Amino acid sequence: MTTMAERASPGALRVVGAMLTDIGRVRSTNEDAVAFVAPAEGTPEEDVGFLALVADGMGGHAAGEVASALAADVVRRMVYSSSAAPPRALRTAFETANRAILDHSAANPDTRGMGTTCTAILIRGNLLWLAHVGDSRAYLLRDGALQQLSDDQTLHAQLIRDGVMTPEEARTSPGGNFILQALGARDKFEATLFEKGQELRVGDVVLLCSDGLYNLVTDAEIAKVVSASNPQEACRELIDKALAAGGVDNVSVGVFRIVGATLARNRDQAATKPIRIVVDGAAAPGVSPDPA
Repeated sequence: MTTMAERASPGALRVVGAMLTDIGRVRSTNEDAVAFVAPAEGTPEEDVGFLALVADGMGGHAAGEVASALAADVVRRMVYSSSAAPPRALRTAFETANRAILDHSAANPDTRGMGTTCTAILIRGNLLWLAHVGDSRAYLLRDGALQQLSDDQTLHAQLIRDGVMTPEEARTSPGGNFILQALGARDKFEATLFEKGQELRVGDVVLLCSDGLYNLVTDAEIAKVVSASNPQEACRELIDKALAAGGVDNVSVGVFRIVGATLARNRDQAATKPIRIVVDGAAAPGVSPDPA
């Protein structure tokens, strides 16, 4: 699945980008979900900003697919129904998604134990806010240098941050993919949240991806591809590189380039699918009922 976005940000910046997700070469289902919203000029959503996210589900028996799609749908809807400042809007959206996944698990025994990572960016004006749970990633490419904005919430990453393990030891030690935080795993979770926006400038590129990309494609390769290609071509080339390296997991990528402002031309879009979640006879907040 691939999608393109273009919108004018208030001020002097514009976001041009694309997202692509692929099942990979080994998995039988795609448990990743990607979404972005590029509000049309003059709409109320334009004041909220540009939203993009990637979620990587877990749980088996397609339950991970349910969790990631639900997170993407709820976060998107909650952000655009909020008048709060970006950090609070993102926090509330993540909390609501967490509750929706837990409620769905409780009502559907075959999906119990499911959860999902979620890494979301909200761009308003020339500022970017991040909300992040799990081990999907957000990067900023500036002047050819790739900087990871998110922090991997995995066992090995935490041991490295605590000084207990070196990066070299982490590469050869088991348990590196053990995730410490996920939406839907428990009532309480600790998200990484930017309380202050990251300033953007023309020429910056923001990249979102699941671990199916960065576990197989190096940061140097990612930076090279993103620097040399337009967003849609970059997404396709990065997916192809992950597949060529084995494609052992689902692979999702979003590439968003910051350019000079022009009029927005595309309508609101998102690559999610609504899932019916019923709580006491009513759809859960932020989730549209199944049309069926």
